[in-house]
Amino acid sequence: MDTFIQQIINGLVLGSMYALVALGYTMVYGVLNLINFAHGDVLMVGAMTGLTILKYLNEYAPDLPGYAKLAISIAGAIPVCMLVNVLIERVAYRRLRNAPRLAPLITAIGVSILLQTVAMMIWSRNPLAFPQLLSSEPIVLGGALISQTQILLLVLAALSMVGLVLLVEKTKMGRAMRATAENPRVAGLMGVDANRVIVTTFALGAALAAVAGVMWGANYASIQFAMGFVPGLKAFSAAVLGGIGNIYGAMIGGIVLGIIESLGAGYIGDLTGGFLGSHYQDIFAFVVLIIVLTVRPSGIMGERVADRA
Repeated sequence: MDTFIQQIINGLVLGSMYALVALGYTMVYGVLNLINFAHGDVLMVGAMTGLTILKYLNEYAPDLPGYAKLAISIAGAIPVCMLVNVLIERVAYRRLRNAPRLAPLITAIGVSILLQTVAMMIWSRNPLAFPQLLSSEPIVLGGALISQTQILLLVLAALSMVGLVLLVEKTKMGRAMRATAENPRVAGLMGVDANRVIVTTFALGAALAAVAGVMWGANYASIQFAMGFVPGLKAFSAAVLGGIGNIYGAMIGGIVLGIIESLGAGYIGDLTGGFLGSHYQDIFAFVVLIIVLTVRPSGIMGERVADRA
């Protein structure tokens, strides 16, 4: 039972990061019908920016508490990621809104490669150590262990998701986003500025990716220029699993995917003598994704975005 609880905790931690990134995918798809495959690399930019800020803090303000340093690094990474994502939308995607579906897809892949190359030039191609900011002493929870960093990650992810839901459901901008997702032409006739909504959507997705990026580095203690590719692919899979275009589906899909990976690596890995252990945990997630999409192509929560003419 202790092993089960431990794997559930690990899955929640991993799934929370997937969910934060998946929300960026699903919001952009909802308002623009576009898959931004460069979104995983925005996570990487957030992690790299956070590390740079931490290096300056460790040099000029070494006595600051670890929580304060982490909060400052996240606060600094968010505007950088928002700027990067807004520039991506303005330069790479805006002129392709009415282009055939293949053109934005190829452009997104090109933007992803460009971001990785720029990051390699700025921060080098070698893995970089992320400093230990919080106590490494684990906390015993129901026979399982959880670190302070993981607790903080879960809290930040929960607060970010609740904040996004409140913004989408309760604010004027949220209503404009939902109207644009349903029908951008009709929303425009009702006075909704589609360009503003789209830019805001890209910025919000980038902010969530920045939080996930910094916490990814803090949790795994190592980052590098290509680190965003696999988490981005997993987060996209989580968005599809939950129902692309549905923010609740992205959250559920991310958590489910994280738990599946952890349970698969923990239990099936043991049953196979380690042959299908943590190095092959991607297998479990994508097998379940294939099964779910075979049975229910619209995903767990379905898709609430109407087809556009």
